[in-house]
Amino acid sequence: MGSTVDIASSFIEGAPPSELADVVKDIKALTSDDEPDLIAKLKPAFQKYNEEQLVAVKLPGASDYVLVSSYNKISSSPPRYYDSASSTSFEFDHTTAKASSPQSYTHETQHSTLVQSILKSLSAHFSEHYPPTSSAAFTACATPDDSQIAVLISSTKSSPKNFISGQWRSRFLFDPASSSLSGSIRVNVHYYEDGNVALTTKKEIDGVDVGGSDGGSVVRKIAAIEKQYQEEVNRTIVGMNESSFKNLRRQLPVTRQKVEWEKIRGYGLGSDLRGEAKR
Repeated sequence: MGSTVDIASSFIEGAPPSELADVVKDIKALTSDDEPDLIAKLKPAFQKYNEEQLVAVKLPGASDYVLVSSYNKISSSPPRYYDSASSTSFEFDHTTAKASSPQSYTHETQHSTLVQSILKSLSAHFSEHYPPTSSAAFTACATPDDSQIAVLISSTKSSPKNFISGQWRSRFLFDPASSSLSGSIRVNVHYYEDGNVALTTKKEIDGVDVGGSDGGSVVRKIAAIEKQYQEEVNRTIVGMNESSFKNLRRQLPVTRQKVEWEKIRGYGLGSDLRGEAKR
């Protein structure tokens, strides 16, 4: 068995979108007596989670969200990131998921013109295809080695009162030298009312020819890939509803009403379940 830190880190890394705070609350309740300073030891796990999830945060005094990722990181101590669209850098506390200390910042890259071109086209694509949600943002930035351009989109919808959360993440790398696009799309949905149902799916993209080296061509190819994958997921879900789920369990009993399982001992074995009046 691993250490408490290792086990807690695995819980954090597996937290559903927008539910990290709930997971941390449970970790504190389970370990407060044994590891009073555990949360401080989990900072690497928080950072890995936030960067992998492409967490979207609001800067102080701003209305738009910005993304946190390994691609737009400036420094690790303290963790600091930048946003190409607003030419701003900011500090980010991975434990509290709060942004602070925004400053004017322009990232030096040989691809600055292309980055701005992609951002312009990406803004239109984002506005058209990504409706307002709990938190959503996009960015384009040069990779740390300045050889490629990272194009990132993250959209999370969370409704705790309806026991559901979901997220779409697109992570692409465009290589200007070969005009090719690689990356992945990840979709996560968690539904947890009177149960626990999760959907986790991803699509890998490897070396797709963009057919051009301008921002418009890059974003049009991304839009086509996203549309194709969304249609694939929709067909799969419809197929599961029509076959797999129906085979697992009858949707409703013959009364066409949900069974109140906590009152099951009070049901008449035959008459109540058939909806007949008691005699």
